[in-house]
Amino acid sequence: MGMMIALAGNPNCGKTTLFNELTGSKQHVGNWPGVTVDKKEGVYKKNKEVVILDLPGTYSLSPYSAEEIVARDYIVKDKPDAVINIVDGASIERNLYLSLQIMETRIPMVIAMNMMDEVEARGDKIDCQKLSQVLGVPVVPIVARSGRGLTELMDAALRAAEKHEKPERMSLFGEDLENAIAGIADVLGDRDSDESWWKAIKLVENDQVVAETLEPAKASSVKELVDSANKSADGDAEAKIADIRYQYIGRIVGECVRKANRGHVETKSDKMDKILTNRILALPIFAVVMYVMFACTFSENFLFIEGLPSPGVWLAGIVETVWEVVAESVAGVVEGMGASEWAVGLVSSCLDGIGAVAGFLPLVLVLFLLLSFLEDSGYMARVAFVMDRIFRHFGLSGRSFIPMLMGFGCSVPALMASRTLESDKDRKITMMITPFMSCGAKLPIYAMFAATLFADSNQTAIVFSIYMLGIVTAVVGALILNKFAFKSDASHFIMELPQYRVPTLKSVLIHAWEKVKGFAVKAGTVIFASTVLIWFLSNFNMSGMCDMEESLLASIGNGIKWIFAPLGWADWRASVGVVTGWIAKENIVATFGQVFGNVSDEVVEAVMAGEEALPAIGEVFNRVSAYSYMAFNLLCMPCFAAVGAIKREMGSWKWTLRAVGFQMVTAYVVALLINLIGNLIF
Repeated sequence: MGMMIALAGNPNCGKTTLFNELTGSKQHVGNWPGVTVDKKEGVYKKNKEVVILDLPGTYSLSPYSAEEIVARDYIVKDKPDAVINIVDGASIERNLYLSLQIMETRIPMVIAMNMMDEVEARGDKIDCQKLSQVLGVPVVPIVARSGRGLTELMDAALRAAEKHEKPERMSLFGEDLENAIAGIADVLGDRDSDESWWKAIKLVENDQVVAETLEPAKASSVKELVDSANKSADGDAEAKIADIRYQYIGRIVGECVRKANRGHVETKSDKMDKILTNRILALPIFAVVMYVMFACTFSENFLFIEGLPSPGVWLAGIVETVWEVVAESVAGVVEGMGASEWAVGLVSSCLDGIGAVAGFLPLVLVLFLLLSFLEDSGYMARVAFVMDRIFRHFGLSGRSFIPMLMGFGCSVPALMASRTLESDKDRKITMMITPFMSCGAKLPIYAMFAATLFADSNQTAIVFSIYMLGIVTAVVGALILNKFAFKSDASHFIMELPQYRVPTLKSVLIHAWEKVKGFAVKAGTVIFASTVLIWFLSNFNMSGMCDMEESLLASIGNGIKWIFAPLGWADWRASVGVVTGWIAKENIVATFGQVFGNVSDEVVEAVMAGEEALPAIGEVFNRVSAYSYMAFNLLCMPCFAAVGAIKREMGSWKWTLRAVGFQMVTAYVVALLINLIGNLIF
């Protein structure tokens, strides 16, 4: 069995960057057993027998969210061979609080003193050797983003794991508290037991998660000792212990850290925040940033140069050319084998369906690259901070905007991120409105319509407006839910703003690849299966093979099209697109690829030429109804995977159905208003 090394640290300490540098592409993402918190692990690229586990970020081992509980439980219960505790050298005092708590578990530990380049740039000095001597654990200076010191770090971690070098038990809390802790440890089992001693400390700190695990026979004895500890600490032992830890940290930082005499000199981040978080300028700047991001993805006149495609459009043209060759070759091989007409039709249809999605993969890639850059730079944290000023008026905190921002990538992890919210009301409202954020799977829908019905307009502005519509609808939806469905005050919002940093190319590529890979896998599995089903439904009825207008698919579409007629699209083909989109949003483009023709090829060619494509779509939709269609699919029930995530996070089918119902009603009302008002104006 290999060796397990866990990475633990505060949010924004560089933990994920370190993980990517140590594992490269040898990573696996799953869920922790019994919970839906992401479990990210990878193989150390210099030793395949060593597994690196990236724990969720936490400020302490006194957890409040599901992610913090997972991080704590893994360290305490699963006991990795060693823990690498990443400490941000630029915020050493705050970061060392978690370090002391990990040391109390007596798991072999190494401190990775990260951001040493920033420390040095400030003129500060951290004596890592002296700090190591004081704490009794290895302290290795590193710069994770450049790879500096990582070999030395892993050598120290492997040595600590192999030799089982446990930190020494420290006696920091004074005689009265130490006696109470020892007494509780005796009740639990043995004061010499590392687990009993750690649990005793947590019980004195009033840790309810640990208290709930107490045997009834021991609970009363423990309570007496905890009451005694509180009495000796002026009524609050938890606050006393925290104060003692910070006092100790202050002393050792005073001994081991020398800070340059800078007075009140502003950092670069401070100067940038004066502009980017300005009360007046922050939101317009955010809108401009989003617009530029979409221009890089969709614009056929990039940098306002006529005929110059954006990187996204240019790459899409290449993929379209390659896929066309592949599709023709495969279809030719099948036909050359003497396959029947229906078999050739099935293969061609499946290739068209998958190609309709694959053709938009470069657009998704470019968008995710830019989003990853903004996330890693620290800008997205500022957006959440700025949005708190708005969300406060709607009964939410700015923390709710973090899952919503993640929703631009994929709704599933975005919904899972809602567990970090402490308020039950905030969690439920956030999960109900997060699907309004346009995920990457919806992007091909907008690109398809932008190229088919808005070829002579500013396509970037069209797509941008759809994304903004999602944000505005989410905010208004939060107001409605807070006023009529939930009634309580907004939770407090405390968030650390990381320093602005230029992300490494490797880190951005890894983050983007993780998101794009899911999109590509879905195209090759769910979309493929759906395409086969759609082909059969569109080519057969109860009597056998038939024309599409007489098919089972047409019957289904004609049976439900009346529902959507008030929204401006009463054609059966539009209706079945909505239904297949509930399986996976990419299915809408795949469905259109079969009922209207090869969407991917014609759309890309049209975008490159600045012309309209797919005349058949123009016969079903006008500009107003097309925008209504995009809005409905933006806001309606998300894919089945996202609905499953809502169920897991809500823990109730009742609340899941309420969420889906709210989304469907909102989508219908907004699309209806767009159609009615749009036709009055245009």
